[in-house]
Amino acid sequence: MAAFGWHEMYPDATHDEQSRQNFVRTMRSHVLGPVLGGTGTVYNARVKPAFEKAHQRKPESTSEVFRAMEGDAFTSMFGSLVRTTQEMLYDTVGPSIARQLPDLVGKARRFRDSNRKLGSLQLDSTVRVPRYNAAADIHCKPGGYHSEIVADDVLAGAEYDRSINVFFMGTLGRYNDDMGRSVAQWLRSTYPDFRPRKVLDLGCTIGHSTLPYVDTFPGAEVHAIDVAAPCLRYGHARAEALGKAIHFSQQDAEHTRFDDASFDLVVSHLLLHETSNKALRTIFRECHRILRPGGLMVHLDGRSFDDDPFDGYFMEWLAHYNNEPFLGTLMGLDLPAIMGECGFAARNAFAQRIPSAEKPSRGTLMKKEAGTWFIAGARK
Repeated sequence: MAAFGWHEMYPDATHDEQSRQNFVRTMRSHVLGPVLGGTGTVYNARVKPAFEKAHQRKPESTSEVFRAMEGDAFTSMFGSLVRTTQEMLYDTVGPSIARQLPDLVGKARRFRDSNRKLGSLQLDSTVRVPRYNAAADIHCKPGGYHSEIVADDVLAGAEYDRSINVFFMGTLGRYNDDMGRSVAQWLRSTYPDFRPRKVLDLGCTIGHSTLPYVDTFPGAEVHAIDVAAPCLRYGHARAEALGKAIHFSQQDAEHTRFDDASFDLVVSHLLLHETSNKALRTIFRECHRILRPGGLMVHLDGRSFDDDPFDGYFMEWLAHYNNEPFLGTLMGLDLPAIMGECGFAARNAFAQRIPSAEKPSRGTLMKKEAGTWFIAGARK
């Protein structure tokens, strides 16, 4: 596991704060490693046989598996542990960020107001957070990613920068950018002659996954949008601190302000499962509108890609108990077919797994899928 990549905006932690965060990360690694593995044993030994006896058939969907698992004592314990560690994550990181918030706001302002900026930051107070984000605290994060408590707030962004190390247990690489690096690496190997002049990252949060496109495609103009102003403020300052030219703007991925046919590459990383059935289609249509002929859209998200309905059990659990309500539905969608409905030719759509750029494999969440990411996209 690589050491985290420090930068000028990165929040610090006292000895005790770091110790608590280390404990939560270690506990999370255990719960999502051997304890999660135990759910498979329970399913095969108890839950599946009981279901087959009662229904005279095997479970046919992940939702059936999820409902059958709900009544088991072991899975109840597992779920309680996962939810507890998720809440502990924010209980440990949040107060640490709040303690140093004035200093972080001041740093972000200095990057924003510098006459030596590499990129840019444009906020728009008229942008409204979609209901599918505002109606629930996504990932159980208090206040979600968009709430503001002070002028020029960056708390949500700074909290995300530290908490993602705990959430993914350090498996996303030094700068938590494995998703962006993995897609960029796949693009270079699959489309060796593809040289995008203009790139857009939808739902960028603080730009962890955005920055790799600056390095992969030198000379490209890279844009990143999100509805959450605190994350954009922090993300812009972070990119500047790391010497990366990114143009951040507050926009809704369903209805951007960009011109028709203005981008060669549109990407997203864990955005789709935080939308809705209707929004998903609207976003695909918007991607088609802003892509130039021959341009590519690539969306990375969490998904089981196997025939056994149990493989999606944990994703379904997250949908119900980690405030990610669309995740379970997303897993059952035929994304290439939906892209066909939204203007893309079916022959140009794809859905597959790609290798993770971060080695060794990221491992504990889904053993069958360790070291890979699921992507879906299309060429215009």
